[in-house]
Amino acid sequence: MITIKEVAELAKVSQATVSRTLNGHPTVKEANKIKVYEAIERLGYKPNAFAQALASNRSNSIGMLVGSLDGPFYGPLMHYAEDTVRKKNMHLIVTSGQESKAKEKDEIRFLQSRQVDGLILHSDMLSDDELIEIIKKTPATIILNRYIPELAKQCICIDNELGGYIATLHLLERGHTKIACITGQLSKIDSRDRLQGYRQALAEYGLQYDVSLIEEGRFDHSGNHEKVRRLLDRHSEITAIFCQNDNIALAVYDVCSERGLTVGEDISIVGFDNDTYSQHIRPALTTINFPIIEMGIEAANAALSLINNEEYGLNNRMSPELIIRNSVKKLN
Repeated sequence: MITIKEVAELAKVSQATVSRTLNGHPTVKEANKIKVYEAIERLGYKPNAFAQALASNRSNSIGMLVGSLDGPFYGPLMHYAEDTVRKKNMHLIVTSGQESKAKEKDEIRFLQSRQVDGLILHSDMLSDDELIEIIKKTPATIILNRYIPELAKQCICIDNELGGYIATLHLLERGHTKIACITGQLSKIDSRDRLQGYRQALAEYGLQYDVSLIEEGRFDHSGNHEKVRRLLDRHSEITAIFCQNDNIALAVYDVCSERGLTVGEDISIVGFDNDTYSQHIRPALTTINFPIIEMGIEAANAALSLINNEEYGLNNRMSPELIIRNSVKKLN
């Protein structure tokens, strides 16, 4: 096995210079860097990651906690965060909380046990105080989809309440007054905020909030079809539904097809997230764009800056945007 000593001897530099070069230390002269990398190439030297971590007190990795390892929301979030981190010659270690507080805690402890240099956390179950305690142990941490005043400079979130408001307002402006809402899991702050936006829009139009027009669904595909059937059985007069994500909207499309209802004619639908398929179903789905790609990139860049003690102007409140397609009928 080739050693760092052999690399130093061939490059005619000290072992310390080789180590600093491998760890990206800014004080190494460019000429010495070239000699070290040429020696590494000639010898076929493979740095020992564990030894590098010990020497530099860095693991060159960032841990990431998400709710699930699949789906149209978390997939792009992980992909673009990982792509951004890899461009800086670091690695992303991803784990999932699976809607369990105990699991989220275990996974974060696991990431910290791997001596990650920073964390990106999309936590649904942990309290603000618990996240504050985690940051005391791992200061280079970015919190996603949550705003904690004490950690304002380390939080990135979308204004979910505004998203729920503009989705519902779009339906109201097109003459709908019997508007139902199928939420995500109400254990999630995203769902509660989007529901509050729905309520705010109704209130501005002088409409009474009716809990019987609300069904709690799930952001994944599980059980949503039955929730849609239950809602339509209870209120056949509904003319519009605000679905708190595009997966839920797909279930509404399916149930409408079962019942001979035409989306965009007999019933209007607004989704949330602007998943890739939302523009390809028919009619194309009017939805709220969630800037998930931008969030993944922003989170990775912010975590990298914290790790390197660099100044970074964090964009910590992203704005939702209404994407108008063909799933809403104008009534007046």
